[in-house]
Amino acid sequence: MIKTAAPIVVLTGAGISKESGLDTFRDAGGIWSKVRIEDVATPEAFARDPDRVHAFYNARRHSMLDADVKPNAAHLALARLEKTWPGGVLIVTQNIDNLHERAGSQALIHMHGELLKSRCGRCGDVQPCLDDLSVAMACQACGELGVLRPHVVWFGEMPLHMDAIEEALACAGLFISIGTSGNVYPAAGFVEIVRDYANGHTIELNLEPSAGASAFNEAIYGEAGIVVPAYVDRLLDKL
Repeated sequence: MIKTAAPIVVLTGAGISKESGLDTFRDAGGIWSKVRIEDVATPEAFARDPDRVHAFYNARRHSMLDADVKPNAAHLALARLEKTWPGGVLIVTQNIDNLHERAGSQALIHMHGELLKSRCGRCGDVQPCLDDLSVAMACQACGELGVLRPHVVWFGEMPLHMDAIEEALACAGLFISIGTSGNVYPAAGFVEIVRDYANGHTIELNLEPSAGASAFNEAIYGEAGIVVPAYVDRLLDKL
């Protein structure tokens, strides 16, 4: 039995956004089957060929801003859970899209950054970014040319806000993992933090078992737009 006063931490990955029309990464036909990580998603790639890296993320930004890309039933269900659950709900997302915000979620951490923001590689200034980035652009804060980059975490860089995430996990009465591969750390290890430090209940909601499926107390498999709203209804029926 999950106590209604228990805090909930939700981890979301690319699988929750796939049903909104955005590509996943590690699935067959996903982004990393079409382009090499080393060419577009590392600090070294940006130093070597910033134009190519900008072109890759500019194209992804265009896709994200397509009028047909909207929050799906899973995003909306999590926003409803946050508004209703007495113990509080924190969403930690690996996704760099803004679908959780558009669905109404407010307690949200983007551990891998946000594509609709830019960051200065010199002074660290972060700004909203809805247009293409290029090496010809200057930072609004420090004026330096050629140092603006997408505000995303590349391979080899530390995910954002890890102290706050780990603190929340260590107090979680329930941990829900949605649409993740279970291959990418540190997120793949979150279930163990909840299990070992908070003694919380853990559940995987996924299209298929992740690489870390055996670490969870419970699992439900199916499309996110179906299984997530059904599980949220199950939780809220306890109130």
